[in-house]
Amino acid sequence: MRVGEVIGTVTLSQALPELPAGQWLLARPLPLDTLVAGAASAVEPVVAFDELRAGLGARVGLSEGREAAMPFHPRPVPIDVYCAAVLDAVVAERAEAAGA
Repeated sequence: MRVGEVIGTVTLSQALPELPAGQWLLARPLPLDTLVAGAASAVEPVVAFDELRAGLGARVGLSEGREAAMPFHPRPVPIDVYCAAVLDAVVAERAEAAGA
């Protein structure tokens, strides 16, 4: 799971009827440098399916790949990124080198 920030939403003109009610988010995964020091992130955004109603600017937990479709098991769904959590806080520290 990766931490990401919601930067927008995606609107579909058509969707598969087997998908449950939810929204599609545009989320930017946040690398450790961004979480620790607030550095700029050049990571390409992803489109994630969201049933939790995360809002713009929210920090979210993103599941990717096969794990993203597991909430819908045993139904097969074409989802590659899933918003698994809306995070209240993220505390990240970079470990200092030994002897420094």
